[in-house]
Amino acid sequence: MKSSKSINSELLPQKLESYLLLSDAVIITDHNHFILDVNKQYEVTTGYNRKTILGLKAGFLKSQLTPKTTHQQLKESLLNQQPWSGVLVNRKKTGELWHSSITITPLEIEGKYYYVGVFRELEQLPQGIYLSEDRKLETQRELLKVLAISCEIRDPEIEQHLVRVQQYTQYLIDEYYNEHVSELCETYLHNIIHCSILHDIGKAGIPEGILYKPGALTFYERQIIEMHPLLGADILNKMSTNINNELITSLEVAENIILYHHEKWDGTGYPKGLKGEEIPFEARVIAIVDVFDALTSRRAYKDSWPLEQAITYIAEQKGIHFDPVLTDTFVKLIRKEQSRPKPEIIH
Repeated sequence: MKSSKSINSELLPQKLESYLLLSDAVIITDHNHFILDVNKQYEVTTGYNRKTILGLKAGFLKSQLTPKTTHQQLKESLLNQQPWSGVLVNRKKTGELWHSSITITPLEIEGKYYYVGVFRELEQLPQGIYLSEDRKLETQRELLKVLAISCEIRDPEIEQHLVRVQQYTQYLIDEYYNEHVSELCETYLHNIIHCSILHDIGKAGIPEGILYKPGALTFYERQIIEMHPLLGADILNKMSTNINNELITSLEVAENIILYHHEKWDGTGYPKGLKGEEIPFEARVIAIVDVFDALTSRRAYKDSWPLEQAITYIAEQKGIHFDPVLTDTFVKLIRKEQSRPKPEIIH
């Protein structure tokens, strides 16, 4: 490590001094990333006195909590003398963690490169709370999973079913997106994947004696079963008043999945008897994957179907139960996976 006495602000090119006047925290280093100077806001944010850190490596604040991929991208950009922007998790002098949005810009002056880093402490933004997009998506996925499983806790096998339905949904959505890339935005498709796990939360309101009855249901028992989409929508609406919409985006997608995943393309489904494209796209997706997993899974009250029989059934229901385009896409996907079996898909 270089001595702080060997590096001070006198070595800072005059052209860089104006950056220290910015209202955000600023750090300036040489080409080896040793600190040449910082501004007052940097001292305020980190708690470190300027004189004590001159000459230290800029990474002395690292907390080991920033993803390794982030540091790798940063290094690669700077090695190629390219600017880099991202989020770092560092530690203040007090030991407190702080999340900073930082832009580091390489500047060449008289044949030498210098790096100017401009920080903004995310905890101090007006919103009060910051989540990266990746973390927000992961939080959303896990929260929805907890909600779904908690609503169906009576069935010890339900978690595997819900996870498989979500996996099938992702595979089908990915395949559909590849084929129809310009039709639907990625955010909407992500919402379908995340919300698919909620499709059967209404079954929490169905008596166990009916829900898990072996054999045929009576007319009245069938009517009770067919109430679960309405019960699920009611559960979702009650939960939504206490849910942060920033974490669960588009409750409309979740509601459509819950309400309409038992509708049929020919209009003979329930609870509304919707037909064709009257059925929301997200519900048409879940209709296929939910039935396929139900057919190919063994439950206490039924045996599983052979895979080929289940695929044949799905194909035969094209234009009857299922959206024709989605049916073709799903059958093609499953047949492709047959030749490249994956345990989490084919069981």
